[in-house]
Amino acid sequence: MTTLLLTHPACLEHDTGYGHPERADRLRAIDDALAAPSFKPLKREQAPLADLAVIERLHPKAYVEMVRAAIPARDHTWLDPDTVVSPGSWEAALRATGAAIYAVDQVLAGKADNAFCAIRPPGHHAEPSRAMGFCLFNTVAVAALHARAAHGAKRVAVVDFDVHHGNGTQAAFWSDKDLFYGSTHQMPLFPGTGALDETGVGNIFNAPLKPGDDGEDFRAAFETRILPALDQFAPDVLLVSSGFDAHIKDPLAQLRLVEADFAWVTEKLLEAAAKRTRGKLVSTLEGGYDLDALGSSTAIHVETLMGAAS
Repeated sequence: MTTLLLTHPACLEHDTGYGHPERADRLRAIDDALAAPSFKPLKREQAPLADLAVIERLHPKAYVEMVRAAIPARDHTWLDPDTVVSPGSWEAALRATGAAIYAVDQVLAGKADNAFCAIRPPGHHAEPSRAMGFCLFNTVAVAALHARAAHGAKRVAVVDFDVHHGNGTQAAFWSDKDLFYGSTHQMPLFPGTGALDETGVGNIFNAPLKPGDDGEDFRAAFETRILPALDQFAPDVLLVSSGFDAHIKDPLAQLRLVEADFAWVTEKLLEAAAKRTRGKLVSTLEGGYDLDALGSSTAIHVETLMGAAS
């Protein structure tokens, strides 16, 4: 058994324009990092296109069609002050979402131990009827609903360690007691959600961190709030929104994590998956905007996943 790596060249064709932090070079940095000989055992596959019917379990058909209609024939269209689309964005979004869906299929079918989706655009800010924060479709939430609808997973958990709160995932899960969302993130920071008292129907667990907090604070938040709640929820499958923008070098936030912190949280989530889901874990890329830090942080995350799969 092994770790599955999913990506697709189409994800490079989502052109966000000059100076935008969510740019194609992010995936190139990850590709370079995962080209090292130690990653040769990865099972590498290209992400398929998502079926629109699967996306529409979360996003209303009218919203999906709005996104498709907004794709320009040339240049760029802005869906909000942060979120831009280009001629290649539609396929990129379908490949990104398709990666997570296919990863769920493969892991739940026992064809891989775990999986990492190196994809863009990211997803966790996309609300059911609203694109925002660089995100078009909520990749991880679509995958969670797919795990339930296609594989009979009764209880699905998403844990999010991106530095920005995943408002879209929280909104999607808010009223469903069988969907768990746990997040560490910086506050105050975009998008402004993620307070401790945002708890849904007892299924939302936020652990906000202060600007300047470091790995010790991050680990404490996981050990005191996220991990105990996840264990009590007892999911059938665990999905991870893996953003690496809490790194000390990241230009968009002020947390002070280093690569060892991402290895630690990956180990802890793998332990939780081993206990509650027979190891079934799917990780998808969210943020991370310093290219060197993104490459090295993703590498240690995937290396840790591979260690569990060996």
